[in-house]
Amino acid sequence: MTRTVTAASAKCDSDLDVVIVGGGIVGLATAHRLLDTHPDLEVAVLEAAEDVGQHQSARNSGVLHAGLYYRPGSAKARWSRAGKPLLERFCAEHGVPFERTGKVVVAVDREELPALDALAQRARTNGVEIHRLGPEGLRDHEPHVAGVAGLWTPETAVTDFAAVCRALAEAIRARGGHIHTSTEVVDLHPTSQRVDVTTVPQGHLCAARAVIVCAGLQADRLLAGTARGAAAPDGPASGAAAAAANAPTTDARIVPVRGSWLELRPDRRHLVNGNIYPVPTGGGLPFLGVHLTRRVDGQVWVGPNAVPVLARDGRTPASIDLHDARELLTFPGAWRLARQHWRVLASELWADRLLSATTRAVQRYVPAIERTHLRRGPWGVRAQLVDRSGRLVDDFTLRQHGRSIHVLNAPSPAATSALAIGAELRDRAVALLGG
Repeated sequence: MTRTVTAASAKCDSDLDVVIVGGGIVGLATAHRLLDTHPDLEVAVLEAAEDVGQHQSARNSGVLHAGLYYRPGSAKARWSRAGKPLLERFCAEHGVPFERTGKVVVAVDREELPALDALAQRARTNGVEIHRLGPEGLRDHEPHVAGVAGLWTPETAVTDFAAVCRALAEAIRARGGHIHTSTEVVDLHPTSQRVDVTTVPQGHLCAARAVIVCAGLQADRLLAGTARGAAAPDGPASGAAAAAANAPTTDARIVPVRGSWLELRPDRRHLVNGNIYPVPTGGGLPFLGVHLTRRVDGQVWVGPNAVPVLARDGRTPASIDLHDARELLTFPGAWRLARQHWRVLASELWADRLLSATTRAVQRYVPAIERTHLRRGPWGVRAQLVDRSGRLVDDFTLRQHGRSIHVLNAPSPAATSALAIGAELRDRAVALLGG
């Protein structure tokens, strides 16, 4: 179990080489990659929660994605393909359970066949092992599935990302890295030589020659705060760092989106062998629709849905934070998103309230699943970057501002890709440190 560090004991050295803001899987993977290749660096991870990996990293179905859905050449495609074998190797070396259960993508009617064929071509372009299936082939892998055709990839796996986070934390500490929990970063003040880090409740905590922000739901706020604090007395960053720095975005915001799962009753788990996914519908939204996953612990989860919410860090699914709500409702991109996709959003809200609506969606793929077989399961809030036009930003997004590097958008498959993203962030940080 990861050691929890109380606020009172969370003081770190006044000068560090690298501070990583955020103790989720991407931040921890970055610290691990840094210390793996540069063990002499002084590295600290600062996490607001009482333990690492408490938010998006632990609140997901645990799928290690093979990379078949992502646009060829995109960061998602590149980093998922590079990151998945790295994470599987890490799991094997550190005793974290994982299993290659495979995935079927199911076309339930002939109208979906062109999209299925396009997905197969995309998978092959990305280097994913993919097999076209007819109805009998589908049933060979998932006997209870109904469909006219499908795709099968044996590469898809499942793991426990919360356990991955704990193992990463142990590896970081073993290499001399520091992890400080109950330490919320509220301000970053960059100068030409360092970044001053301010936290609550401690006040000013430390300074670092480079800061990497992997703050998830707070990513846009910390980037905006860094930009405001950039006018330091000794002037802006100069030289190579200034030339490489990108101006922070002011045209996109994090919109919190709640995803809730249903659980299949234990006596009906035999209806799902691995992963059952729909053919992506497109339409400008990156969500894949309802899918079924047999987790590494044997549970079967259905979902998740995608419902915009009014609290980034709510304690209940219906929590409202007045500051978060005001910020969201005054952002033009949120209203344009709602106007463009109101039918989808209404459908998600309807299905979120009525289990029978989700059951009907599930029965398209597994007709034997009935309403009484499902019960409400876990939920979590994920960070989705939306621009002012109302477009959901689909790919990973990094921004560099002086001596700080910001992960502004890290949707799925960020957990699968974490060690590959961490290598990219490591290389950028080492460049800031002068090699």
